[in-house]
Amino acid sequence: MIDPVAKFPSELDQLPDRDTEETAEWAASLDAVAKAAGPHRAAYLMRRTLQHAEGAGLALPKLLETDYVNTIPSSSEPAIDGDEEMERRITAWNRWNAAAMVTRGSKYGVGGHIATFASAAWLYETGFNHFFRGKEGDGSGDQLYIQGHASPGIYARAFLDGRLTEAHLDKFRQESGGDGLPSYPHPRRLPWLWEFPTVSMGLGPLSAIYQARFNRYLTNRNIKDVSNSHVWAFLGDGEMDEPESTAALALAAREGLDNLTFVINCNLQRLDGPVRANFKIVQELEAQFRGAGWNVVKSLWGGAWDELFQLDTTGALVRRLREVPDAQVQTYQTRDAAYIREDFFGKDPALVEMAKLLSDDKILECFHLSRGGHEPRKVYAAYKAALSHKGAPTVILAQTVKGFTLGEGFASKNANHQMKKLTNDEFKNMRDLLELPISDAQFVDGQVPYGHPGADSPEVRYLQERRAALGGPAPARRSHAIAPLPAPADKSFAAFDKGSGSQSMATTMAFVRLMKDLIRDKTTGKRWVPIVPDEARTFGMESLFPSLGIYSPKGQTYEPVDRDQLMYYREAKDGQILNEGITEAGSMADFIAASSAYATHGEPMIPFYIFYSMFGWQRTADQMWQLGDQLGRGFLVGATAGRTTLTGEGLQHADGHSPVIAATNPAALSYDPAFAYEVAAIVKDGLRRMYGEAAPGEDRDVFYYLTVYNEPMPQPAKPSGIDEGIVKGLYRFNTAESAGVTVPVNASRIQLLGSGTAIHWTLEAQKLLAEEWGVAADVWSATSWTELRRDALEADAALLRGEERTPFIRKALEGVESPVLAVSDYMRQVPDQIAQWVEQDYSSLGADGFGLSDTREAARRHFGVDAQSIVVAALAQLAKRGEVPVTSVKEARERYGL
Repeated sequence: MIDPVAKFPSELDQLPDRDTEETAEWAASLDAVAKAAGPHRAAYLMRRTLQHAEGAGLALPKLLETDYVNTIPSSSEPAIDGDEEMERRITAWNRWNAAAMVTRGSKYGVGGHIATFASAAWLYETGFNHFFRGKEGDGSGDQLYIQGHASPGIYARAFLDGRLTEAHLDKFRQESGGDGLPSYPHPRRLPWLWEFPTVSMGLGPLSAIYQARFNRYLTNRNIKDVSNSHVWAFLGDGEMDEPESTAALALAAREGLDNLTFVINCNLQRLDGPVRANFKIVQELEAQFRGAGWNVVKSLWGGAWDELFQLDTTGALVRRLREVPDAQVQTYQTRDAAYIREDFFGKDPALVEMAKLLSDDKILECFHLSRGGHEPRKVYAAYKAALSHKGAPTVILAQTVKGFTLGEGFASKNANHQMKKLTNDEFKNMRDLLELPISDAQFVDGQVPYGHPGADSPEVRYLQERRAALGGPAPARRSHAIAPLPAPADKSFAAFDKGSGSQSMATTMAFVRLMKDLIRDKTTGKRWVPIVPDEARTFGMESLFPSLGIYSPKGQTYEPVDRDQLMYYREAKDGQILNEGITEAGSMADFIAASSAYATHGEPMIPFYIFYSMFGWQRTADQMWQLGDQLGRGFLVGATAGRTTLTGEGLQHADGHSPVIAATNPAALSYDPAFAYEVAAIVKDGLRRMYGEAAPGEDRDVFYYLTVYNEPMPQPAKPSGIDEGIVKGLYRFNTAESAGVTVPVNASRIQLLGSGTAIHWTLEAQKLLAEEWGVAADVWSATSWTELRRDALEADAALLRGEERTPFIRKALEGVESPVLAVSDYMRQVPDQIAQWVEQDYSSLGADGFGLSDTREAARRHFGVDAQSIVVAALAQLAKRGEVPVTSVKEARERYGL
């Protein structure tokens, strides 16, 4: 037999052995135990030794898995500080009303989920009664990330505590009238209740980690002390397969976020069947979290199992629990005692003998009912342990049964996620099981009734007293009465009005310079949260490192290699910059936490997240929807934007479509500024709208998306009277005459609309058209195709209401009789957003197709958007109108080599 250690030496073989004889004695002792008591006993002793060593603080690798048993034995469980019977009755009402609400709504075909909350009811109720801090106490309270599919149970509890009525429950998933309940936690739809949208699987756990981290950021920067706030994330075991769910586990452990607890409802089922049919999801998750540095608490078995574990003198029961795959555990839930005796106990002689001591009722109690997540004492002990653990985040792995208490038709059935209702007979069985005082006579016209013990009942008084002691209702979102932030001095914005003269400057650098000035503001400067995913130097932000510092809870424990340089890499505990490393998802989670701090903590923060435009909306658009749902505010900045401005980078870096994706998000105000003064004007207006004195009827719960470019270009001076046009989306930058080009009297004329970097090609085309073809061209800057379209849509909607309103695009082009040619560095779909409202002849050019690696000039020629291509397109449009000879188009193509 080959000795694997000899063949593959471990790190121990590289260390000197100071006492080989002692080492041999330890090895011999282990061999003796294995020979005399069996390998299971030897393995047990080794695990206990490692656990003891870990507790003693010895530097040893941690065990990644423990046995498939509860972390906290029954003998160590603390007493519950409350009335367990009262809490049982409250939970019973919540279970009933959650199921009733979904069932009643099913007659309208709106769906709903019952089984998830049925399995997790005690995970929530224990927290609500004993742990979750509300917002009416000191500080900000706790932040609760509720599992999306459990929302009916949260509504049921809000009904019990008086925050919702039967009429509300009957409007579950029926929101069009304005007073319905959203299907899942949606703050935009129910802003007084929900704080965090979580049903897009994976985003809840990711956001929870960065929320806990941002809480520390606020405290360490002395913005607000939120050290008493705890973040609770309720997740499903199936949800943990989403890569976002576990993407930031190491960050949470690395920064010691003991203000964070994950509660994973391990009912072993995902939407279609078992999470790990042939394996064990709890063990897998334990290894994953322990390996990442988290504290792990397992709450798997209820009190009925205590007798079985006491009978397990050989460890056979524990071994059998570890080897049974999850799908078989699910099967036991639906089988009789005889089946369980044969399949579970019959695999080991010691278990056969144990089973002889157990009645059928005992076996069914254990395998059908008794789970750690269904017993308040077990859950309470786990939560208590989580809050008392310091130095690392905690994950609680609570085993439950999906569809628990809903009857045999639901419990552990693969299809229960899609099952939307119970029959009346099933409800009556459930009533009897939960011991609820609901009579058969209350089932009027075949409809299941809601149940409520009464506003002055002992249950409701208990519930409200517990919440009062913990700081008020939960979950709850607060719209704080925050005074508008004072506007920064105008000089920060006016600095760009004179232009850059002969100096060239990219709009990316203009934005960074503006931010540097705004962050210096004595009143609001500290509220800026610069976020960057490890590309600060790419965007010219390295000058902010020494002045603002990069946030690190440990400060800087080393001497940076560039310490002797002016712009050295400085980390600080009170650092302002969040430099996240290579993670757009993490950076967006930062942005979401900062952008909604005005509601979560009553502290308005102004985040700006700057990223490669190609790697923003395309990669994390789902989080942008989460941001909009959470009513976040701030500035997203797509840098090195456009299809052709990144020289040599190629297809995966060339953004030709981010404004299209941004246009799909109603909360996103998307701008493609061409000049530095446009950037300044848009940011100024954004600060006014989101943080200052918004105009009457203006929605403050929006965020801005600006595309900026890395191509250095001369920045012109700001023309007068254009501020409205910059914000609305379009203004005339110049005319052929004001541009100083010579054109014949009565020359044909065309309007050139350009956005972003494309404005420079249109200006060049304006000159070529005049000098070589005798055509007059006026140049317009289209700062936002999307805002122009939205304004036009609103005008159309007003007309349907009988109100007459002219879209801004038509007002801007009023009196123009010449055709319009629109150009951008994006696919034509971007400028074509406004086509149907332009009354003049309209055409467009854009960079459709995949990107490619080349020089800017070659890329623009390839896509047909360079100045010469614009000239040909303009001549073609005029030729269709008979204003220039058709031969001019062919001549131009040949002259320019197109």
